[in-house]
Amino acid sequence: MHIALSLPAEDASPWVDLFASALPEATIHLHEPGVPARDGVARADYAIAAYPSDTFFLEQPSPKAVFTVSAGVRHVLRMPHLPAVPIVRVEDAGMAPQMVRYAVTAAMRFVQRLDAYRVQQSTGTWRQLDPRAPGDVQCGVMGLGVIGSAIARALVNEGFAVRGYARGVKSVEGVRCFAGDLGTFLAGLDFLVSVLPATKLTTGLLDRRALERLADGAHVVNIGRGNVLVDDDLLALIDEGKLAGATLDVFREEPLPPSHPFWSRPTITVTPHVSGLTIPEETVAQIAGKIRALERGERVSGVVDVAREY
Repeated sequence: MHIALSLPAEDASPWVDLFASALPEATIHLHEPGVPARDGVARADYAIAAYPSDTFFLEQPSPKAVFTVSAGVRHVLRMPHLPAVPIVRVEDAGMAPQMVRYAVTAAMRFVQRLDAYRVQQSTGTWRQLDPRAPGDVQCGVMGLGVIGSAIARALVNEGFAVRGYARGVKSVEGVRCFAGDLGTFLAGLDFLVSVLPATKLTTGLLDRRALERLADGAHVVNIGRGNVLVDDDLLALIDEGKLAGATLDVFREEPLPPSHPFWSRPTITVTPHVSGLTIPEETVAQIAGKIRALERGERVSGVVDVAREY
């Protein structure tokens, strides 16, 4: 078996060693993005597009399947010469527990009004705010895949009233699920978590019109993809007092430019895309398991619907 991995040489460790250990019967070939396509490169049975490259699929035009090392797939879909074969994304691989903790922590900060007290601290204000409990907070989770469903269940377990939103019909115990009815889903939410992927349909979905449907004083958390949220609309609604603040881990441009106004807003918490870091060992184990399943002629989960970009 031959496997081609698109990744800069400086980032090859530990990926190459992990794949070699997980698939000892395979030969691993490293393709360096930015290097011109080379003639005579062995044709791979499977291609792993860990990093975008304009020449990867010139070298590897006919793998049996293409894998990513992340839940996001847009970087693969935009690569030139993408072959018409199954594209398989990573499902969780250690990211879900991290993202659950991130979302629940943000929710608890909101319940305890810690962000509001942080703003009061910056102005030397001593004012006690009314206490509230998780059950007083209407939470919404946008995106009910493996990770979004885990977040929704965790919020239910903490006592929050939880709604979930997805394009298709979903069922999560304890969660009131909405299929495509975005306006009704958003209406009156106090706390919103977006775990949505980046697709044509989700780009700019959380704009002023959508965010205005939230309850006064609501808090927005984005741990999905940055282009789902319209930055200027969020900032305007915070400045107008409609929204209380936001916790943001993903952005339209990363790293977030130093001049971006998100940095200077005391009501916005910025983290550098750390809510769900890829764990190489778990990711490689998942990909290796799926490669072996495909070799046995079995179907695998995580196959991307190219038309939906997810």
